[in-house]
Amino acid sequence: MPLRTVAVVLPPQAATFEFGVVCEVFGIDRTAQGVPPIDFRVCAEDPGTPVLLTNGLTLNVAQGLEALDGADLVVVGATGLRAFTPGLLEALRQAHAAGAVLLSVCSGVFALGAAGLLDGRACVTHWLHAEELAAAYPAARVTSDVLFVDDGDIITSAGTAAGIDACLHLVRRELGAQVATTIARRMVVPPQRDGGQRQFVDLPMRACSSDSLEPVMTWMVEHLGEDQPVRELARRATMSERTFARRFVTETGTTPAKWLALQRLHHARELLEGSDLSIESVATHSGFGSAALLRHHFTRTVGVAPGDYRRTFTRNAG
Repeated sequence: MPLRTVAVVLPPQAATFEFGVVCEVFGIDRTAQGVPPIDFRVCAEDPGTPVLLTNGLTLNVAQGLEALDGADLVVVGATGLRAFTPGLLEALRQAHAAGAVLLSVCSGVFALGAAGLLDGRACVTHWLHAEELAAAYPAARVTSDVLFVDDGDIITSAGTAAGIDACLHLVRRELGAQVATTIARRMVVPPQRDGGQRQFVDLPMRACSSDSLEPVMTWMVEHLGEDQPVRELARRATMSERTFARRFVTETGTTPAKWLALQRLHHARELLEGSDLSIESVATHSGFGSAALLRHHFTRTVGVAPGDYRRTFTRNAG
């Protein structure tokens, strides 16, 4: 793909920041710094009517959907919409059929889904919208915890800053690392974050509706630093081990061991954000026993090492 022409579709209720990200990466003339020229187009279905953005501002758009014709890349930014006009969806389908790469930022992926372009494809959106996307388009393979997914001619990204990562990834893929690094340097952002890096999601913790299990689960949270074999938990619940394990999965959607591990990760995150304890002490207080074991579970689930997480999210910084 030559990436000479980039067209941004601006639907109603478009998000300002995500639109600005695309403009910053593709819409600024940086030929003086060695970036190839890009024909950058912003279009809307009704160019005679100002587009209402999510923050109450309006934007006048000069070009209609015909601006997608001949575009190498078509971008759909975040929007509050979930239903789209037939004209917009057909324009996306035609652009894709003509060979354009389609890239969505955050909830812009819903337009691709509505156009039928996600069937059988791997995709991602902001973790808050992942379940909604999967329910709306069950033929899509939705993931919820990565920054972006490159599925060849369909690229989807998670929320806000992940759109920067996806756009720079495409630049790197098509125009090379030097061009991507030049743009990133001007934007003062990292030139590359791997798409497989996890989003910083809230770890899912399904509540328990059973009065008989609630006291045991409270005890588990209050004694995270202790060993908690199923036989001991079952004894506290006055159940057999088999009955306890079955009831626990029914009520919480996961096993006691996995639920406990998530509780320990929650506590570790709180300690990393709000205390100056060493990583070893955080591991002890949260029940992992050693810094090595904490790093293993934390990195696998959250996507970054505990130390990196602390530097990003600590409430004591500065």
